[in-house]
Parts: sequence; structure tokens; C-alpha cells
Amino acid sequence: MDGRARAVGLRLLQTIPVIVGVVVISFILTRALPGDPAVYFAGAMADAESIEQVRQDLGLDKPLVTQFAVYVGDLLRGDLGQAVSTGQPVLTDLATRLPASLELTICALMLSCLIAIPLGVLAAVRQGSWVDHLCRVIVTAGVSLPTFFTGILLVYVFYYLLGWAPSPLGRLDFIYLDPPRVTGFHLIDSLLAGDTETFWAAARQLTLPTITLALFTLAPIARMTRAAMLQALSSDYIRMARAAGLSRRKVLFGYGLRNALLPVVTTLGMVFSFVLGAIVLVEKVFAWPGIGSYAVEALIASDYAAVQGFVLTMALLFVTLNLVIDLSYALIDPRIGFGAK
Repeated sequence: MDGRARAVGLRLLQTIPVIVGVVVISFILTRALPGDPAVYFAGAMADAESIEQVRQDLGLDKPLVTQFAVYVGDLLRGDLGQAVSTGQPVLTDLATRLPASLELTICALMLSCLIAIPLGVLAAVRQGSWVDHLCRVIVTAGVSLPTFFTGILLVYVFYYLLGWAPSPLGRLDFIYLDPPRVTGFHLIDSLLAGDTETFWAAARQLTLPTITLALFTLAPIARMTRAAMLQALSSDYIRMARAAGLSRRKVLFGYGLRNALLPVVTTLGMVFSFVLGAIVLVEKVFAWPGIGSYAVEALIASDYAAVQGFVLTMALLFVTLNLVIDLSYALIDPRIGFGAK
């Protein structure tokens, strides 16, 4: 337990320079955005005096160093600023929208893992068979098809032509009310409220965007699983296990798959990061009220506080994810240990 606590503490200390770098870079990049937010928020009919007044209200008339000092001071107090485009604190906007994106991302990753890992294992065990060819086709299609194209195609087929899917307009159809907010995840909150009708309505709304993202994410997972399994099955310890007379199931899952999981888990972490970037297009296609569409709207309006809050939130998510992956290595392979650097 002490080694585990030390490993977590060391990882957390190592994240401090990363967070500082993200804060500095996001501040500089937002100031380099084209357009003047004072002009945007003053309106098309505003005169020079009104624009200058808006600039003073936003604090944009001060030197950059002063603006940065004010921003860091607010951050240290847990204040991410005020989103001018929504009129709400950035922290409130992010807390409202982040669960929608996480719910969609986690569902997509779970679906892709359920398909990609068994498919990769089968493709490695049965090289050259139809399963192996199917894996290659899926990997190629998943890498080649852009997420926005896949999403629009699914909407056209399953909503417009067949009428099987609900309208792609957000997390719930307009005839349903949002469940009482506990976690922000509609599936969980509706179950906690005992509202199975809302649960199935939320699940139906999730289906098409989840499949869209899953098609994008299962390609690298299936490919990495196949490659890692091939390497594991050609290892000396697998030949030794077979020579010792162990069952096929024990050799395959007890030794082969377990040793192949480390690169798969690493790939999962990278895929999760990619998904949070690719989710912007999927949210736009399905009118999903997540953090990606929020960031796009903030970028269009040059809303500095909202963009900086989004970038910082993404950085914290990536850091947390990397920490979880590092710790999971020791659980998968005890030889690594929690004290490994």
C-alpha cells in the first residue's frame, strides 16, 4: 500500500510542470486567435466607444502580463472565469457538458473493446482465415472513414430511410424530461431514479453516436491486440506452456492474452485521448450538448475564458488517464510494480 501511495504521489508531482505548461500555452494561443472578442460581443451595430467599453469590461485593455497574472490568480482560487458567450461561469458550463461527452466516450470505448479485443485475439490465433481478413477490413474501414461521414451515413440509413433510430437531436427526445441530476450520466441517473422509460430513451439516443465513435476506435485496438497476441504466442514461455501439456484455454487466455494486454491498455489510453478530440465532429452531427461543441462555439466567438477552461480540463483528463494507465500496468503484470518509473 505504501508503494502504491508513493507511486501515485510521484506521478502527481510529475504532472505539475505539465499543468503549468498547459496554462501558459493555452493563454498564449487564445490571445493569438484571429478576431477581436470585444468587437464580436459588442455587436454589429456598435461604435468604437462601445467596443472600447466592452474591451475594458473584459479586461482586454490591460497588458498581457497583467492579464496572465489575473488569470493565474483566478485559477488558484478555482475560478476559470466567465464565459461571455453563455453568460455562465466556465466551471458551471464544463460541469454541465462534460458528463455528456464522457458518457458518449465511455460507451463507445466499451463497445469497441467488446468487439475489437476478441476480434484481435481470433485474428491472431487463426491467421489467414476469414476472421483475420474481416479484422483487416474493419481496421481499414475504421481508419479510412471520417467520423462525420460515418455519423451522417448512419443517420441517413437508420433514421431517414429505415426510421429505426430516434432523431439525432441531443441526449433525449423532446417528449422526455432529463432525469434528476446526480452524476450527469443520463443512463445512470435514470436508473437511480427508477425511470426505466427514460433510461431506454437515453440508450436509443446514444446508439448511433456510440457506433460512430466505436467504428473509429476499434480499428487501432483490434490491430494492436492482434499484433500483441502474435508476439505473445510466438514467445518461449508459450511454447514451454504447450510442451508442459497445459490446456489451450489456459495457454491462450492465462498466458498469451494477459501478456498481450499491456500494449492494448496503452493503446486504449491513446485512443481515449483521440476520441476526446474527434468527438467534436460527432457532437456536431448529432447535436450532442457536450464539451466538444462547447469548445467550437467558444473558438468561433473568441471566448478566451471558455477556450482556456476547455484546454485545461482536457489536460487534467489526460493526466488522470495516464495515471490510471500507469497504475493498471502493475495490476496486469505484477513484475512491473507500483514503484516503476
